[in-house]
Amino acid sequence: MPNDAHARVEADDSPAREDAPESGDGRKSEADAAARRAVPEPGGSRSDSSRSDSPGSDNPRSDGATPARGAVADPGGRKEARKGAREAREEARGAREQARGVREETRKEARKEAGPSRRTEPPSRTERAPRRASTSQPDASADAESSTPWDDGLIARRVNEGPPPEQPPVVEARSSTGPQQSVTPLAYDGALRSRLDALRELVGLSRTRLDNKTLAEAGRVLDEAAARRRLSGQHTVVAIAGATGSGKSQLFNALAGVTISETGVRRPTTSSPLACSWSDGAAGLIDRLGIPPRLRRRPAQNASSDGQLRGLVLVDLPDHDSAAVQHREQVDRVLALVDAIIWVVDPEKYADAVLHERYLRPMAGHAEIMFIVLNQTDRLPGEATDQVLDDLRRLLDEDGIALGEHGEPGAVVLALSALTGDGVGDLREALSEFVAERGAAARRISADVDSAGLGLRPVYAARRRTGLSEEARDEFSARLADAIGATAAGEAAERAWLRNANRACGTPWLRLYRWYQDRSEPPTGRLSLRTQTDEEATARQRVEQAVRTVADRASAGLPAPWAQAVREAAVRGAQGLPEALDELAARAGLPPGRPPRPGWWPAAVLVQASMTILQIVGGLWLLAQIVGVMEPNLGLPVLLMVAGIVGGPFVEWGCRMAARGPARRYGTDAERRLREAAAGCGRARVLDPVAAELLRYREVREQYGRVMGVGATGR
Repeated sequence: MPNDAHARVEADDSPAREDAPESGDGRKSEADAAARRAVPEPGGSRSDSSRSDSPGSDNPRSDGATPARGAVADPGGRKEARKGAREAREEARGAREQARGVREETRKEARKEAGPSRRTEPPSRTERAPRRASTSQPDASADAESSTPWDDGLIARRVNEGPPPEQPPVVEARSSTGPQQSVTPLAYDGALRSRLDALRELVGLSRTRLDNKTLAEAGRVLDEAAARRRLSGQHTVVAIAGATGSGKSQLFNALAGVTISETGVRRPTTSSPLACSWSDGAAGLIDRLGIPPRLRRRPAQNASSDGQLRGLVLVDLPDHDSAAVQHREQVDRVLALVDAIIWVVDPEKYADAVLHERYLRPMAGHAEIMFIVLNQTDRLPGEATDQVLDDLRRLLDEDGIALGEHGEPGAVVLALSALTGDGVGDLREALSEFVAERGAAARRISADVDSAGLGLRPVYAARRRTGLSEEARDEFSARLADAIGATAAGEAAERAWLRNANRACGTPWLRLYRWYQDRSEPPTGRLSLRTQTDEEATARQRVEQAVRTVADRASAGLPAPWAQAVREAAVRGAQGLPEALDELAARAGLPPGRPPRPGWWPAAVLVQASMTILQIVGGLWLLAQIVGVMEPNLGLPVLLMVAGIVGGPFVEWGCRMAARGPARRYGTDAERRLREAAAGCGRARVLDPVAAELLRYREVREQYGRVMGVGATGR
């Protein structure tokens, strides 16, 4: 026993101390120093001789046992009192030396991993003790006189009972650049990988149509999913969050089995996140949370050895309703990175609007990775705990949070008291089962994907069936054809063909008359479709109206960004469309010159010429009879003239009737060519860009369906 050795040293060294003189300035003699160096004491107890010889002097703390003068003559009771006080001081000093040794070993390990340092490590406390003979310390007599305060119950309990339950937490001082323990990366199942791939493709397809702010959350989820996948899959990071005074730090310490997080009445108490890991290999996960090594701890030895929570990384967060803005920012940042959350509420603030509106309600889809713990149940009398729990469940149901009851997935709701330990075992058991499943990280990522998908629903989900029907396409082409006058051009072509037939098959006298009229008119082959300024303006307005109509029909029912993209594509295609239609109409209109003639036209022309010859022969015959060259005979000449005069118009009428069919076909072909030209121009400039936007929307909608896990949606 240290006390026995101390007593033996006092008995052997007493004569030397009594013969050794003391210096005038109150310091020990060289003989006394030699005696102390020869017989060191582990506890380094103070000497009692200082009080009797030189009270108030600055004597150093002795590392060797130095018996007090007159110790043999002291009564037995006083000696026993000093002995008990010395034993208490020995135990307290041993605890401090043990904690100091742990810190020194941690610093040495950090220096070894960080490389050689230029500074020389200072000597330990025991090495410095012999050289501190001249340093100033309180008089040893004060310790002898202070034996009465050590009898105080509170102080005695702090010294004697404090160290065993309050084992000093181990600080993880591993350097991020040092050798890392090999960890097993997180593996996602096939369904989650498929959803992440679909979300990545969805973001890629939407980059040019949606702004970065809209896609920011989806991009963050993809980045965090990739980062979490590279880290340990054998660890589960659980954050303890709560309001001011809810007792989350006390619960954190209760789960760790050692005081790690500071608790007290000062608000806010927790200013930075603290991490406690139950097993090795979680350095990467804690680095991802931005928690420095000085704020990393290990649980009590008994809590880490039983393996019940092996793989757990527990994080104590600042108050989410703290008056310090940086505390709330840290809470929001860490909550987005952890695998699960323990919400700690108390009987006073369990219905706080800040908690429900800012955190619980937006995170309703994360119910499977949440624990809602009602703390401080020791403050509730009788059946008040059950009543508060029922009201808490009602509020959670209003928030849309599914509760894990009757074997269904959802949030776990518990009641406990971190102060008394009542219910902490139930939470520990629930955490043990939760961590052993090794599925919290994947469920968190899946819930994040769901949340990001719900946020993107307004920009992907259509209110009704979308797209352009064939009827809408045909109507657009018809509007463009009417704008360039396709119908009028066909009618004009038909009239031109009939006019040409009349000219070819008509009587010479009528042809001569028409020739005289057509001298001031343009040729019959080329038709001018737009010759007036007002007609051109009207045609342009018709084209613009047709484009607006088809754009409105194509964008009907689409989400706002995609509807805007469809309208912009239609407007871009409408630029220069009237001029392009005019050019196409000129190329696709009637060919220059006369319309083509059918095969029967030569026969009709020959018959018409015969009728003309009969008229001429009959007239000359009558003229010869009148002159007297021939004998008078009116019957035959008159008959010939009447036949020619009547036959010519009859042949012309017959040719006109026969020309109606070819003329109609000719006009119809001209109108069809113009309509096809207008439809082709409108399709290339307007309909195809609009269809491309609609196709892109269908692709992103299918990807969105895969993200939400419902497969491809109907078109």
